[in-house]
Amino acid sequence: MATSSTVRFNKDDQPEFFQVLRKRVNQHFSDKGITKYGDGRMVFKTVFMVALYAVPLVLMLSGLVQATWAIVLMWVLMALGMSGIGFSVMHDANHGAYSPNPKVNSALGGILNFVGGYHINWKIQHNVLHHSYTNVHEHDEDIDKGIFRLSPDQEHKPFYRFQIIYAPILYGMMTIFWLVAKDFLQTRDYHKRGLLEAQGVSYGSAMMHVVLLKIAYVAITLVLPIMILPLAWWQTLLCFLMMHFISGLFLALVFQGAHVLEETHFFKTDEHGSVENSWAVHQLKTTANFANGRHFFAWFIGGLNHQVEHHLFPNICHIHYPDIAPIVKATAEEYGIPYYEHPTFLAALRSHFRMLYKLGNNKYERQLAA
Repeated sequence: MATSSTVRFNKDDQPEFFQVLRKRVNQHFSDKGITKYGDGRMVFKTVFMVALYAVPLVLMLSGLVQATWAIVLMWVLMALGMSGIGFSVMHDANHGAYSPNPKVNSALGGILNFVGGYHINWKIQHNVLHHSYTNVHEHDEDIDKGIFRLSPDQEHKPFYRFQIIYAPILYGMMTIFWLVAKDFLQTRDYHKRGLLEAQGVSYGSAMMHVVLLKIAYVAITLVLPIMILPLAWWQTLLCFLMMHFISGLFLALVFQGAHVLEETHFFKTDEHGSVENSWAVHQLKTTANFANGRHFFAWFIGGLNHQVEHHLFPNICHIHYPDIAPIVKATAEEYGIPYYEHPTFLAALRSHFRMLYKLGNNKYERQLAA
């Protein structure tokens, strides 16, 4: 179970690095005369991703799509739309990077609630725990998975040697788990740890929202299609599960392909709750980019192939990451700090699954401090 205590980063570890980097990045926006937030490109992407999810559902419920093959295609498109909303819309909004207007960020961040999630829990797990304590044992919930061994500091169990086999299956079940169990468990856990209240939400209201949102989502996305579509109920259920499997697998692989890799570092706190690096250096040691030259792929996944830039500047909209990446890389090299990147998404996935094998078979050798 990840803890909620604060990790102490080493403020004496090259503090000038992030000071210089932040100054250079700010100068980039000043020289260009542009905002760090989204622009018309984000508006177009938002409309596209929401339509990719909503239009197929409307076409099915309205009876305009009747053929079985076309119905299956609609569910596949909805899976891509659900992924795109997660990658490209609600992600920036919940980081406060979509717009300078908090109300716009709040509204667009809440889109997650309409695709089976709960934005408050997501913000706690992702913004508070993952971004603050990336790859820190018992603090980063993204590597605190009992069914997987994603950190060398996690106790090894015999069944982990099979994780390279069952990982893709369970990755595909990720959003289904969010829908039926995870949000309920997280709401209870975050309340006990005081994390819900830190977001200005009480336990009672959060649990009520989770219950009502889940009921509404299932009613619209599963019950209505079962009642309306010209398929047997079990066929519609399979289509619904297929949609979630595609989306869950896609989402999991993109995020895992940036942190649980052979070259990235893993940390645990000492008896004082401290780690060895400054926060910015820590982010570079625990994060990797991939497929930075794949423009459509990068566009679709919301710039999350630029994970290094995202972790250093989560309050900057992802459309700017390709422009600031050379600044980040050059500054990291100037200060002798690693800047990890893979040429393709496939290369990152190969590294991830090799890492799963090593951790599962207890063959991982910890990275030496750079």
